[in-house]
Amino acid sequence: MKSAAVLGLLLPLAACVAQPDIPSARADFTALCAGCHGDGGRGDGDMADTLDQKPADLTTLAARNKGAFPGTRVMAQIWGYAKPGGRVMPEFAVLLDSEVVPYDGGDGILTPTPIRLVQLEQYLRTLQR
Repeated sequence: MKSAAVLGLLLPLAACVAQPDIPSARADFTALCAGCHGDGGRGDGDMADTLDQKPADLTTLAARNKGAFPGTRVMAQIWGYAKPGGRVMPEFAVLLDSEVVPYDGGDGILTPTPIRLVQLEQYLRTLQR
């Protein structure tokens, strides 16, 4: 009986290992975001001065939201389904072409979301000061 229980725990782990490699969130951030937002996410990337609108300082997202990271709003921005007037941030189709996982941005609603977007949102949480 114990063997079956251990096997039941190991099978999901084996499925994770067998999945194809996907870039880390840091790699995606560097490739797709740092040019405008900078390596540290402060809005000081190499291209920032060429834009009409200064890129957001991503390190203050939680501070600007009374200390709570605004996961749902961030996901809306990086996924591209929230397009307020004057949005200059591009859509990142390459991030959409990945496995879909349940994601809760803090509103209690699980939404099927491409894993690379979830990883990027989680990485942005680590940049908060």
